[in-house]
Amino acid sequence: MTEDLILASASQIRSRLLGAAAVPHESIPARIDEDSLRASMIQEDAKARDIADALAEMKARKISQKYPEALVLGCDQVLAHDNALLSKPETPQEARTQLAALRGTTHQLLSAAVLYQDAEPLWRHIGVARLTMRSFSDAYLDDYITRNWDSIRWSVGGYKIEEEGIRLFSNIAGNHFTVQGLPLIELLSYLTLRGTLPT
Repeated sequence: MTEDLILASASQIRSRLLGAAAVPHESIPARIDEDSLRASMIQEDAKARDIADALAEMKARKISQKYPEALVLGCDQVLAHDNALLSKPETPQEARTQLAALRGTTHQLLSAAVLYQDAEPLWRHIGVARLTMRSFSDAYLDDYITRNWDSIRWSVGGYKIEEEGIRLFSNIAGNHFTVQGLPLIELLSYLTLRGTLPT
């Protein structure tokens, strides 16, 4: 790479995706008040894609101000269902409530990525995936949460498709990387076009 890339996040999944694609990077989490920004934008009836984009940009801008010469990647993911936004569940009961609401319906995952340099935005993309959950039983739901709580507590909606969570779904329309929280193909294309990654 011709430039240093900083991932403005502590997300192990996003870091693993970049590493698997042979993109050298350093992870430096941005300390921002995500809950307050999300809440204020919801109060203003902002669209889910605008909320995801604003959160990703806030993270990128914060780290870019400290490391202006580096390329800084900010990311965020929002789950939209029935005109509501779901967050990471804080308790197993909250995970059960979320998954029960998603069961038998279709929701959207919006994964935003914003690149900054010199405290200015260079590139942004919002990937959208539509996921349909099957009508699983209450017994399976309870067992699933018991087996997977330590992992799914860190995931919006209470599932990870790269783990047992894939069994909750009957259909997924969209990019696999978008579902995991990073529009990787679009990011790699941009980095290659600008010469950051070799062609």
